[in-house]
Amino acid sequence: MSWHQKLLVSFDLETTGTDIEQDRIVTAALLRLEGDGRPAAKRTWLIDPGVPIPDEAAAIHGISTAYVQEHGRPPATAIAEITEALAEALRTEIPLVVMNARYDLSLLDRECRRHGLPTLTERLGHAPAPVIDPLVLDKHVDRYRKGKRALQALCGHYGVRLDGAHEAGADAAAAAGVARRIGEKYPAVAIPSPRALHDLQEQAAAEQAASFQAYLRRSGDPRAIVEPAWPLIPYQAEV
Repeated sequence: MSWHQKLLVSFDLETTGTDIEQDRIVTAALLRLEGDGRPAAKRTWLIDPGVPIPDEAAAIHGISTAYVQEHGRPPATAIAEITEALAEALRTEIPLVVMNARYDLSLLDRECRRHGLPTLTERLGHAPAPVIDPLVLDKHVDRYRKGKRALQALCGHYGVRLDGAHEAGADAAAAAGVARRIGEKYPAVAIPSPRALHDLQEQAAAEQAASFQAYLRRSGDPRAIVEPAWPLIPYQAEV
């Protein structure tokens, strides 16, 4: 039986922006999903990040600064809970589905460092694994398909229902659904070992980054750098 037929844990964040070194977590969701996709458990967090939520971000996920100031939890407490919940799943080798994992997991890593908390890597004793990233998988199995590859686009392509895009719980459920559909459709990635799949994605992500970097340099940006690390961008102390 392959990973896509078994229990999965899926994770998603909504944030103040797209800069992993500067932006903050606003909401998080962690879902446990049975092999048939039925929800087994769900945890969600609403956080007051301690900084204003830009209008552009609020327009996407619908959460304002005033709302989190009234209803959100202190960031250090919530981030510690989120990180430990992820660690608990990964310690038992349950695959962790994260759409564009290098963003969500790297931002969580920086939030831990910001608040003086043990990171996910420190809690596990190794880099987060096994992780399943629908974005990396889709680019690997269908490299030359034209069009967008954001979660909504992938849901449309693979026939996965997405109710309430940019709500962390809905996005986490949809990401797991897309991952399962890829596993069903492409035998090359429907392998029994989640660890082997993790290693395959690590190599695929590096190859995808190198290809995109080469494209940018051919297109007029000779100094373009695309981060090859996956699922976690290494922390640079000087940043």
